[in-house]
This record gives sequence, structure tokens and C-alpha cells, in this order.
Amino acid sequence: MAGPKAGVSAPPRMDLTESLGRAMLRARTVEDKLASLYRAGRIVGGVYLGKGQEALSAAGGVSLKKGDVFAPLIRDMAGRLAFGEPLIDAVRTYLGSRLGPMKGRDGNIHRGDLTRGILPMISHLGAMLSATAGVLMAKRMRGEKGNVGLTCVGDGATSTGSFHEGLNLAAVEKLPLVTVVADNGYAYSTPNQRQYACTDLLERAKGYGIEGHGLDGTDPDTCLEVVGRAVKRARDGAGPQLVVGRLLRLCGHGEHDDGLYVDEALRGSVRGRDCLVVMEERTRARGRGKDWERWREEAQREVDEAVAKVSAEPVPDPFEETWRATATTGATEALEEE
Repeated sequence: MAGPKAGVSAPPRMDLTESLGRAMLRARTVEDKLASLYRAGRIVGGVYLGKGQEALSAAGGVSLKKGDVFAPLIRDMAGRLAFGEPLIDAVRTYLGSRLGPMKGRDGNIHRGDLTRGILPMISHLGAMLSATAGVLMAKRMRGEKGNVGLTCVGDGATSTGSFHEGLNLAAVEKLPLVTVVADNGYAYSTPNQRQYACTDLLERAKGYGIEGHGLDGTDPDTCLEVVGRAVKRARDGAGPQLVVGRLLRLCGHGEHDDGLYVDEALRGSVRGRDCLVVMEERTRARGRGKDWERWREEAQREVDEAVAKVSAEPVPDPFEETWRATATTGATEALEEE
């Protein structure tokens, strides 16, 4: 497991490093605002923050290309934004705007945009492995080459049957699937030692006959380098890749949860570092402090403008809706005519 590096290391690539930092900042800024709106009673449903997980998530988003598939989980705002999801889509979904990607009629974290390659999230943990594998199989059958699918799960999801089934299928078919596990120490409130008996989740890669990559999920440079390598390996035909990042969820499971069950020793360890603080310190040490301030101001302005715009948008009207979010209009009718 990689530990923190001494001094100021050179970033893997400055353009990707900037994209990573900006996505992390935008994610933290919009989620801080969403948490505030939730406490003010303006959001119906749950709010789940990716605080402490932004570096790992964003590393996946910036490593993908157009034509790839991204299947995020509940703490992947940074990855979504890095992969190209418009920030306003997130705000529209949380505030229930009918102009949002799910037309204001699905859960806050279930949003997706198939035209952008972002799969709408299924709440059942581990289910997105099979969904992503299915998309990759379809691309293979259509003769499309060079595309990668990346999905994210937490450590708790690795204990589910759907995780095993999806990863086993991908391994047997040698699909270009990258599974990023955010090992944040707790499956909701269940600590690691009550979830699995192996020393490290990375050991599971051997059981599936696939490649595994472990990393310090609080280190942005390491996240970018290791996740980028896994994506390249998958793209080059090496089959499924399992990435396990050790970090700590720096908030409760959701905004409804105070997280008092988290061990204080973990909070004070390297695992409990805030990756955004690490990213800021490194950016400033590389002589880009003014850039960081500019990115922060731009993110805050974008979030404020999005919330103001969406607050004036209409919500769904049950008398005018077709109740199709991503289904193709006319598909069932065409089958009936046949």
C-alpha cells in the first residue's frame, strides 16, 4: 500500500493534474451547498457526500475518454464532473427540476445520461458491475473497440453477490472493466473487520484471476497515476482491473447520519487525511496558489448560478408527464404492432 510521499512530487501530467484538482474543488463546493439545502428542507430524499473521496473518484473520471462508460456510485460527484457531467444536472436532480436528466422523478443519486456514457445508478450495491459489463459486451458484439468501462463501489459492496457475479463475468469474458473500490473503513456503520476476513480487499483480485492495484486514496497524485494505469491496462486488452483505495469517509453515511461510530484513531491517521487539503497544499507548493484561488472562485460562482437558475425551474406535473426518463419513446408500441 502506497503511503504519503515526502516533499512535493512532480505531478503525473500537469493538464490531468489541473483537471483533477478542479473537479475535486467543484465537487466539494456543490456538495457543501447541497448539504446546506438539505438542512434547510429544500431537498427531498437523501444527500450523500463524497467528502474525502474526491481524489479517487475524480481520477477515474479524468482517465476516461469519449466513448467510455462510467457507472458512478453515491459518492462520485467528483468523478461525474471530471467525466463531463454538467454541474447543473446534479443540482436539477437534487432540487427536482423537470429539466434535469431524470426529469425530476427519480432519486437524487440515480441520475445518468446515456448519451454521455454515464449509466444511471442502481441502488443495490454491486449491481453496476453487471450493468457496465453488459454495456461492454454490447460494444464488443457491435464491433466497437478501445472503450473502457469504469464503475465505483465501496468496501461494503464487495461483500454482495452482485459484486461477485459481475466481476466474475467480466473476468471470464476478459472485459475492459475497471472496478474502483473506495475502502473507507465502514459499510455504513459496519467496520472492515466485521465485513471480510482477508487482510486487504486487494487480495480478492487473485481469486478472480485479474490484476489488482492498491493505493493511498488520500494522495491525489497517486490516485491519478494508479487509476490511470489501470484504465490503460484495460484499454490495452489486459482484462478487468481491480483498484482498491484506502481512505476514510469524512462525513456520515448521509447527511442524516452523524458518523459517531467512526474510530477516532482512524480520523487522526494518514487514512483520515482530507485529499482536498493535500491537493491544495501541493498545488500551492508547485507555485500555483493563484490558480487554486481562481478555481475556487469559479466553482463557487458556478454553483451559486446553478442553484439560482434551478430554483426558478418547474417541477414535474403528473398530468403532463409520459413518465419515461431514459426509455425510448415508441419502443413498446412498435413491438405491439409487430
